[in-house]
Amino acid sequence: MGISRRSFLIGGGAAAAAALALDACSSSKSSTSATATTIPRSTTTTTAIRRAGQRPDPSKPEGTDLIPRIEHVLVLMMENHSYDNYFGTLTGRGDGLTLDAQGKPTETNPDAHGKAVPMFHMANTCQLPAHPSQQWNDMITQWNGGRMDGFVRSFSGPVAMGYWTGQDLPFYHGLAETFPNCDRWFASCFGQTYPNRRYLLAGTSMGTIHTIAEPDPTTLVPPNGTIFDALTKHGISCMDYYTNAPSLGLYLPSLAKHVKQIAKMDQFFTDAAAGKLPAFALLEPDFDQQSEENPQDITVGESFTARVVNAVMQSPNWAKTVFILTYDEHGGYYDHVPPPAAVAPDAVPPRLKPGDKPFTFARYGFRVPSVVVSPFAKKDYVSHIVHDHTSVLSLLEHKYNLPAFTNRDGAADNLLDSLDLEASPAFLTPPTLPAPRNPHPSDPIAAPICTAPGPVPNPAG
Repeated sequence: MGISRRSFLIGGGAAAAAALALDACSSSKSSTSATATTIPRSTTTTTAIRRAGQRPDPSKPEGTDLIPRIEHVLVLMMENHSYDNYFGTLTGRGDGLTLDAQGKPTETNPDAHGKAVPMFHMANTCQLPAHPSQQWNDMITQWNGGRMDGFVRSFSGPVAMGYWTGQDLPFYHGLAETFPNCDRWFASCFGQTYPNRRYLLAGTSMGTIHTIAEPDPTTLVPPNGTIFDALTKHGISCMDYYTNAPSLGLYLPSLAKHVKQIAKMDQFFTDAAAGKLPAFALLEPDFDQQSEENPQDITVGESFTARVVNAVMQSPNWAKTVFILTYDEHGGYYDHVPPPAAVAPDAVPPRLKPGDKPFTFARYGFRVPSVVVSPFAKKDYVSHIVHDHTSVLSLLEHKYNLPAFTNRDGAADNLLDSLDLEASPAFLTPPTLPAPRNPHPSDPIAAPICTAPGPVPNPAG
């Protein structure tokens, strides 16, 4: 991620109002009608494509609830892992790694000398001291025109070929084996944490591709606002429950307008238990301890996610909830599926720094692990529909008949393929999921189960 989110939100150049907002909340407790467009159908989708500003049903006013069976949409976006890195060894549950007779992946990537570097099982869950890279130039190298063979040659090096299994991440694998696993969910762009989270908020990163060396954050005002702006306009409740920094602060002017809609994660657990969840919420881990970004122990984040999921499933609101787990970007780890072409969100080009390679927003980023958790979820279902983070916006737009923020979310699938809203809910009684490996699931800052990285594997040597 580069600089910390807290530094970004309240450091030099941040609006005074945003700083006051953080201080204040630190102490506070379907059916849709198609609309013809000329945007090319560049992704597989079950949803009619719209342009920016177009509603799903033009015959009804904005704010009309078109999907009343869903009352709560909750999103937990974790950090920096590819689909193959986490879910590549799931058996019979999505497009993962090719396994040999011994159950080991067969994929390789060449190093700088052309020697094949095989996939390898990580020594433990602490992540290795070598840092894989999701920098703009490195991602272009990793992609290599769709050949997906540049991971080791990029700054990531051999560690990019590491992976974990269900023994390492039993809760995550159990979640993906129980609820719909989206094996074509891509990050929204070739970019780092901040730009991808901005797509989740507004369908665009306003040209940003980096987490560091950003422009003045007070100047980043998406022309059609954020999802918080749109929902608030129609009196629809929304919250950003955060631990040490709210993602809403990535569009600082929007954060300043929504002081009353940010609260600490403790409040989320209170609201879930009381059956008082909002219509939409972002749920944020401690980005220094629980987000799963390198070099964190990934079981700490898994433990946090398990606590959140269990709180949602035990909530009186569960019967009408859709919970989405996803990751902001791939973190520099290998994935074998080339990102497809995408609809560019707007006319804003990438903000390139000196030395940045030319590229485009008309392509998705790399695949990330994503699961749709709901009582309405289809059993034994894997979604092969192309999704990205703006699919969350599309879902909310199709529920509340909101206009698309940009051409990207207007073209995004709305995730309803993973749900059956006509039949009796298959998971009205919450299923029992495997416990996470971490022994401290109720501790907000859980202790790592491994205190030092294992030996650094050198598959090339």
